[in-house]
Amino acid sequence: MTSKPTSSEVQLMTLDPGHFHAALVHKTMYPQVDSTIYVFAPEGPEVKDFLNKIEQYNTRDTAPTDWNLETYLGEDFAEKMIMQKPGNVMVVAGKNSKKIDYVLAAVKAGLNVYADKPLVINPDGFVKLKEAFRISDEKGVLIYDIMTERFEATTGLQKLFSTLPDIFGELVEGSVERPAISKESVHHFFKYVSGNPLVRPPWFFDINEEGEGIVDVTTHLVDLIQWEAFPEEVIDTANIDMLRAKRWPTVLTSEEFENVTGFSEFPDYLEKDVVDGNLHVYCNGVMDYTINGHHAKVSVTWNYRAPEGTGDTHYSIMRGTRSDLVIEQGAEEDFKPVLYIEAKDNADWEASLQGALENRISKEFPGTTMEKVSDRRYKIIIPEKFKVGHEAHFAQVTENYLDYLETKELPSWEVPNMIGKYYTTIEAYKMAKDSL
Repeated sequence: MTSKPTSSEVQLMTLDPGHFHAALVHKTMYPQVDSTIYVFAPEGPEVKDFLNKIEQYNTRDTAPTDWNLETYLGEDFAEKMIMQKPGNVMVVAGKNSKKIDYVLAAVKAGLNVYADKPLVINPDGFVKLKEAFRISDEKGVLIYDIMTERFEATTGLQKLFSTLPDIFGELVEGSVERPAISKESVHHFFKYVSGNPLVRPPWFFDINEEGEGIVDVTTHLVDLIQWEAFPEEVIDTANIDMLRAKRWPTVLTSEEFENVTGFSEFPDYLEKDVVDGNLHVYCNGVMDYTINGHHAKVSVTWNYRAPEGTGDTHYSIMRGTRSDLVIEQGAEEDFKPVLYIEAKDNADWEASLQGALENRISKEFPGTTMEKVSDRRYKIIIPEKFKVGHEAHFAQVTENYLDYLETKELPSWEVPNMIGKYYTTIEAYKMAKDSL
């Protein structure tokens, strides 16, 4: 591994790919990115799974990729990457406990960072994160976390409608019982990725490695609250106040654990969480807080497996003075996210909404229409071309990041809002732990 990137190309180095998101970054090729991926990892099933997925992408019938892999496997993989630096961007998606140390080492070495969430899972990690941002600013490199949910179509439309005073009005102040903005998600341990059953490593169920649910998936939801309610505004942590937070476990049998991991017994490091022969995983959490004076709620729940024909689900509401913007994903929606607008007054909503669709929404989501489903409740019908799915969102985020690399600059609000986002999740974590 001796080649160096030129000033005009992006060369990716994948470090310790312990999560399938590392592979999804490479499901698409990008003209700005060199076709060689430099992989540094310890030997084991996680890196093998990553390499197999890249091979799958390279050999698929439709739009195959053409990645060339240069792989170093050894216990000193992180030191090798820093010493050799065959690329200029570190991609990392794996054990969350180690991620912030990888990020710190990378920026100290003058490397850009493209990392799966969460960047930190505990208070010590948050201190390191602030230091990493300070160093990255000195070195002129970029740290960016992969916020795929910003590219989900119903979420994008929810945000867009909230900027239209004639439709939404203004975001209400809300209360704990009726927050101004709420994000709730349900996930499942057993699922399919790229057409195959997902095999999760056993450490995924260790909260010391993966982090608790209240600091993991919630990262996306907290990010969306900031991104939608306060678009392109800098969030000051002084304006975030955690009101209450709690956490609770999902209980897995040994058989369920084997179905997801392939391991018939719980490893020794999980014995601390085994009660009466079942594994208790603290992957569920809820937080209520205020941000810029508005009440917000975030919750995440993990189940073993979704009912047949369903999958991960999402519920969200933004409450405005003129209407509520609601995303639902239940049986009525065929378990696919649908945006509804619920009017609050007697204005001619059909005419107003039709005008908004034609004059504003069509610029970003052409072909979007509406259907009145009940008194003052309207369903927003989004063309199928915008429903690309979770895996495709990784390419969309990556393309954004590549644009930022070209200009060598993130939007002015991104770094302070990343700090604000992780401040929120860590404050919730501390409160939930203290309340036991």
